[in-house]
Amino acid sequence: QVQLVESGGGLVQAGGSLRLSCAASGDLFRVLRMDWYRQPPGGQREWVARITAGRSTSYADSVQGRFTISVDNAENTMYLQMDSLKPEDTGVYYCKMLNTWGPGTEVTVSS
Repeated sequence: QVQLVESGGGLVQAGGSLRLSCAASGDLFRVLRMDWYRQPPGGQREWVARITAGRSTSYADSVQGRFTISVDNAENTMYLQMDSLKPEDTGVYYCKMLNTWGPGTEVTVSS
């Protein structure tokens, strides 16, 4: 079983940056890939980025070139560096490992 807690959300102006963290604990040896998702206000949850156990990364087209996903094994923490933020990046951001979701952290980008 895996437990996840996101942090790092907040209010930022368009063009700014935030770094989200996802602290993980539990049976992490079975984790083959880790994902970030987001849910905009009134919208559906959507996939944002993925990193595999082999450190391959992939991104949604909407964030490609602006967001960077990474992992610190020593800290059991996954990160999402978000640069050049846009108002449409506003939403609640969730990390997912295996079939477990964190509670989310809210990001608001003002225009």
